Amino acid sequence: MRHMLDVTDWSIADLEWLMDTADEIIAHPGDYAHAMDRKKLATLFYEPSTRTRLSFEAAMAELGGTVLGFSEASSSSASKGESVSDTVRVVACYADIIAMRHPKEGAPTVAARYSPVPIINAGDGGHNHPTQTLADLLTIRREKGRLDGLTLGMCGDLQFGRTVHSLMNATSRYPGVRFALISPQELCIPEYLRENMRKAGVSFTEVRRLEDVISTLDILYMTRVQRERFFNEADYVRLKDSYILDPEKLKLARRDLTILHPLPRVNEISHAVDDDPRACYFKQVLYGKYMREALILKLLEANV
Repeated sequence: MRHMLDVTDWSIADLEWLMDTADEIIAHPGDYAHAMDRKKLATLFYEPSTRTRLSFEAAMAELGGTVLGFSEASSSSASKGESVSDTVRVVACYADIIAMRHPKEGAPTVAARYSPVPIINAGDGGHNHPTQTLADLLTIRREKGRLDGLTLGMCGDLQFGRTVHSLMNATSRYPGVRFALISPQELCIPEYLRENMRKAGVSFTEVRRLEDVISTLDILYMTRVQRERFFNEADYVRLKDSYILDPEKLKLARRDLTILHPLPRVNEISHAVDDDPRACYFKQVLYGKYMREALILKLLEANV
């Protein structure tokens, strides 16, 4: 039995299989419409989510399965003090696979130790968001035709942005990938990520201004400054508008730039950018559904 806790636990070959399968689902959805008949997915979301939770629900529905679960901790027995380990052992009596989002880093890993069914990490604190990374990888491959030899700009909250951490860990395994890390000093990437890249020989640069590097980028990955990760409201207010992508800044960018964002956005991408053909963040949402379908198929070893 496998889990999806960290995208780097899966080989490049595994990731390619998931992307190939997602491409097949996009091309031939009817072939997969009953792959999960009589199977149940439980969504255990201990913190708010719109896209990720609904994406999992839509993915399971399109595979012919059903969904149960909760969308906030207060509506579960966690509000009574039940542990994660007990919750997953109980829920596994009702479901074949579990997707979990939790504010504490490592909670899905704890769940996996006790669960008799596959666990999918749907985001844990500021640490990891592997299924968002699957959506990101498929979007990049479909837009660029490859994942190697690209320059990725990661912009905004790089300290607490779990989507950034997951995507960097995944793409840094592809040859020739380079990073431009764009953030205020207070929100720069954690030291462990910096050290990982140095050890792997991955090229990266850290800058404070988006304008300084936007012309060099193949991919621009925008992120919001996350209020929920701050203990000090004054720090959030001071930094929340650090980077705003607008049509003026895009005049400096390549015509074939791909703009991504894990969403939700606040104001870090102007709505005037939405009609630019380089804006791919709503495609990214759609591709996330197909990659979650492929992941469910893989974890439950469906024969399609």
